[in-house]
Amino acid sequence: QVLLVESGGGLVQAGGSLRLSCAASGGTFSRYTMGWFRQAPGKEREFVGGINWSGRTTWYANSVKGRFTISRDNAKNTVYLQMNNLKPEDTALYYCATSNQLLVNLARHYDYWGQGTQVTVSS
Repeated sequence: QVLLVESGGGLVQAGGSLRLSCAASGGTFSRYTMGWFRQAPGKEREFVGGINWSGRTTWYANSVKGRFTISRDNAKNTVYLQMNNLKPEDTALYYCATSNQLLVNLARHYDYWGQGTQVTVSS
């Protein structure tokens, strides 16, 4: 059983930045692919980006490419999502999740999920 806890969400103006964290416990964090997803009210959960176990490979949704960066610190069992140049359409509940697969971007490929942290971007 892997427990994931996201933090760092909040209210920010358009053009601003936030860094989300996802702390993991249980399991072997350094073995997992980690992903970030988001879900806005009335919309389906959407892939944001992923990072492989070592941190050397990352992949992103086109909507965030060039603005968001995922990183991880395996010594701290934590994955991060740095979000720059935020837009109102980035407003959503952001989740982190684990996977045993690489380069996956569908929710069904991810196994354990956190409870989410809210990001609200005002215009």
